[in-house]
Amino acid sequence: MMRQFKDYLILTLKGIGMGAADVIPGVSGGTIAFITGIYEELIDSIKSIIAPESLKHLKRFSISSYLKAINAQFIIAVLFGVALSIISLAKLMQYLLATYPIFVWSFFFGLILASVWYVGKTIGKWEISTYISFIVGVGLGYIITMLTPAETPNELWFIFLTGAIAVCAMILPGISGSFILLLMGKYIFMMSALSNFEIKIILVFILGAGVGLLSFSNILSWLLHKFHSATIAVLAGFMLGSLNKVWPWKIATQTYIDSHGVIRPLVEKNVLPSTYLIENKSEPFFWYALGFALLGVSVILIFEHFVSKPAKQEIDIREKLGL
Repeated sequence: MMRQFKDYLILTLKGIGMGAADVIPGVSGGTIAFITGIYEELIDSIKSIIAPESLKHLKRFSISSYLKAINAQFIIAVLFGVALSIISLAKLMQYLLATYPIFVWSFFFGLILASVWYVGKTIGKWEISTYISFIVGVGLGYIITMLTPAETPNELWFIFLTGAIAVCAMILPGISGSFILLLMGKYIFMMSALSNFEIKIILVFILGAGVGLLSFSNILSWLLHKFHSATIAVLAGFMLGSLNKVWPWKIATQTYIDSHGVIRPLVEKNVLPSTYLIENKSEPFFWYALGFALLGVSVILIFEHFVSKPAKQEIDIREKLGL
């Protein structure tokens, strides 16, 4: 069974979903890939780009065979959706996070929480080692979200390094590439570069991301094939641990002034809605937040109901294509 045009259109839409998630600190495009059933194929396909069995086709100058070996049509469809989404949604996400932060964080809190359950279901048998892996993932995810954002240089070499590190997080469910950008002090910088189409900065970042993606995908693919259940459990744990970052009600404990003279939070801590009301003197919108969280949960339940069959078809396609 070969993919048709509509299949690639759906893959592009899934890529758009991944890109939309990746521009929000705390939400991972890898999570969207996971719940839409394309995660492992994506990792294996990226890995194959520099795999010896694929490169042998290039040595014979057989471009068409090489493109088939790396599942190029799949990669292009997904990454096109990711790029389109990131470029087009950068300003929108900045606006939503600035104007309706509680609603945005609440939605993704529900989305990620339900995703942990969804991803956990993909593990056939939970053993002691699986539970340990899950707990380790929770701990690591939580620790990462507690790190303090740093002030870093804007030189091109650091932009390259930032891209290489951030893209590794972008393909990990539960770890947001945008949050890594935030930790490295480059989230607002890169969102501004995207919004203003600063080509040199964008290209250097993409180059770094490409190097990081090709390197890290090999490690992740090996782990998924050799220690599948344990790896999935760690990733699910990461997702649960990352909920600390997307808790809707926060108060700033440290602030900084950005290049436009705007005071922004540098370090925040999670609080209850009642404390948020007192400390920030702002309405916590608890019931609205609960509604958006339930909406996020509902999205995953709908995916679980309607995407489980397509996801199985994805696996059948991969087997028939020999991937």
